[in-house]
Amino acid sequence: MVIGILTLTIPSSWNHHHRHCLRPTPPLIKCETGGVPLTKQAHRFFSSLTSTAAVDDPATANRLIKKFVASSPKSIALNALSHLLSPRNSHPHLSAIAFPLYTKISEASWYNWNPKLVADLVPLLDIQGKHDESQALISQVVSKLKFKERDLVQFYCNLIESCSKHESKQGFNDAYGYLSELVNNSSSMYVKKQGYKSMVSSLCEMGQPNEAENVVEDMIKNGVKPSLFELRFVLYGYGKMGFFEDMERMVKKMEIEGFGVDTISSNMILSSYGAYNALPKMVPWLQKMKALEIPFSIRTYNCVLNSCPMIMSFIRGSGGFPVSVSELVSVLDEDEALLVKELVESSSVLDEAMEWDDLELKLDLHGMHSGSAYLIMLQWIKEMKSRFRVEECVVPAQITVVCGTGKHSSVRGESPVKTLIKAMMVQMKSPMRIDRKNIGCFIAKGQVVRNWLIQSLD
Repeated sequence: MVIGILTLTIPSSWNHHHRHCLRPTPPLIKCETGGVPLTKQAHRFFSSLTSTAAVDDPATANRLIKKFVASSPKSIALNALSHLLSPRNSHPHLSAIAFPLYTKISEASWYNWNPKLVADLVPLLDIQGKHDESQALISQVVSKLKFKERDLVQFYCNLIESCSKHESKQGFNDAYGYLSELVNNSSSMYVKKQGYKSMVSSLCEMGQPNEAENVVEDMIKNGVKPSLFELRFVLYGYGKMGFFEDMERMVKKMEIEGFGVDTISSNMILSSYGAYNALPKMVPWLQKMKALEIPFSIRTYNCVLNSCPMIMSFIRGSGGFPVSVSELVSVLDEDEALLVKELVESSSVLDEAMEWDDLELKLDLHGMHSGSAYLIMLQWIKEMKSRFRVEECVVPAQITVVCGTGKHSSVRGESPVKTLIKAMMVQMKSPMRIDRKNIGCFIAKGQVVRNWLIQSLD
């Protein structure tokens, strides 16, 4: 497929030269939608665009964009653009300024041409109906990279992946055509592997796992051995659509291709079952993991427990919690109780999260969702009680539970795990308190915690 070279009209460059010196990394504001975090300067820029209704006034928007780019270091200007180009942009009403902002940034003396930014911008233009502009950008990239096949395939891979994440159907179809043609005409195994990889993942992202599996078959016919990456994507593609028979068939196909099921694949399967409330299917899979000695991970806990409505109701409610594993199992329905039993029979996740020596016993809950943190806390308390009852046990000088402060939460500074652990500590009348030096931790003297566990929770 030959792409015609279109002329892209860009406003004349401005003459203001800004001195870009090395500066400390600017503080970031968490994006509530999970997109690119914003610097404070970028946040103020977006606020000014909103307050002046500049989105509907191109002249005002261009003036504010020009002022922002001229007065901002490279990192801050690119941060603002990257946020607007993210599929999870928390300022979708400002997406129309992404193209003029990119245009102005591309004129800056410090700007180094980056085809990845173009790949991220194109689907946004297609969604906005600016097809001529998107085609002109693609044509510019192709013109520059036409003799650099590896760079060109990377651009097409970025383009198709970006289109799939933005759910731009026209952009996706166009990008798929460009990439497919390049892969079919190239003699480079590197180009073929990279192209097939992105085609498979993007088709699954677009909800077309069957077509993705057909691409895998084409790979085999063309002498390209599928990797674990492609097979996992097809497996999860079927799982996310609720096509469990096809997902389970892909497990067998992976084994035929020489790829044993591992923790990552298992978590994809568990997540798929959980998304469709198929809890009875999750128990046999956890048992299979144990039989095959596939270790559980924090994500295994997250996938399973996020799917348990009764457990999540305890965590989100205000009526208190069961404070032991046995008490929890006794109040759950059969499916959830069986899942909890399968999880706690393995101590691998607890062992990984816990450090125990003479100076400190530390439990690190980072990466755990609320349900996982809750169950791990119950396991941890049971483990401490068991060890502290042994006379030879050396009691650590300090005990610490690390919850974090909410930097990675959906709302920055509000940690659901910390809130949960605090409520558990209060209900159990625990001596552990928030550390004044690190508000993301609960601490107490080891001997005090030992006495509390032995006396209060028997």
